[in-house]
Amino acid sequence: MIGITLNPEAWKDIDAGTEALLDKWLVAEGDAVRAGQPLANVVLIKASQEIVAPAGGRIERILVPAGDTFASGKPIALLKGAA
Repeated sequence: MIGITLNPEAWKDIDAGTEALLDKWLVAEGDAVRAGQPLANVVLIKASQEIVAPAGGRIERILVPAGDTFASGKPIALLKGAA
């Protein structure tokens, strides 16, 4: 199982304790995805970012619903890699 997170580079120079807003999911639990496919739109310090699939597989579980916030390093979903 792979934890899907916002790229650590996006958090560079961001104050500790700042959270990002998960604006919109582009996939649902159970969806098959390919590596590099956009999965969600997030907002971090008024800047929109896209979270993409790190590998191909299936979205096993969404951990952060749209409208909620999350911290640096926190997985927003779990990806079950293709066998």
